[in-house]
Amino acid sequence: MSLIGTEVKPFAASAFQNGEFIEVSEANMKGKWSVVCFYPADFTFVCPTELEDLQDQYATLKDIGVEVYSVSTDSHFVHKAWHDSSEAIGKVTYIMIGDPSHTISRNFEVLIEEDGMADRGTFIIDPNGVIQAVEITAGGIGRDASTLISKIKAAQYVHNHPGEVCPAKWKEGAETLKPSLDLVGKI
Repeated sequence: MSLIGTEVKPFAASAFQNGEFIEVSEANMKGKWSVVCFYPADFTFVCPTELEDLQDQYATLKDIGVEVYSVSTDSHFVHKAWHDSSEAIGKVTYIMIGDPSHTISRNFEVLIEEDGMADRGTFIIDPNGVIQAVEITAGGIGRDASTLISKIKAAQYVHNHPGEVCPAKWKEGAETLKPSLDLVGKI
């Protein structure tokens, strides 16, 4: 079953952000756009490159009204230790959620049960807490956060303009489509 169009399931977790431990739940993802980025584990190889890249895009994401949550099945204590010891992760200022109970990873259907780790999964969530986009990649394939911005802008546009859709390679300000009988077979 696809998670597209479903509401984020309830959870409560401890997280690390900007030198502090905080509590986070699905309620934090309502009222604004959110990106939830799952990754397999702290102190690994591809993961720090992805999280650093996400940090490089964080100001732009904040400018378009998006909060970022990274999640692994490590604890918030491990996130702090990684933050304190890795040059790449030391740059991260967005929320790093610990999911040692695997609740969140199961909720988002990214848990690799036999490994106790999450797949690389990226979720775009609208202000109503509804999942609008999902991307899952194999463990050895790192993601590019710059591609996320275009997807979010398209999701925001469609959310704010019912009856319109964004074609492939759509960029902010470009023409959209209005599905109708007159449009069938004309593209």
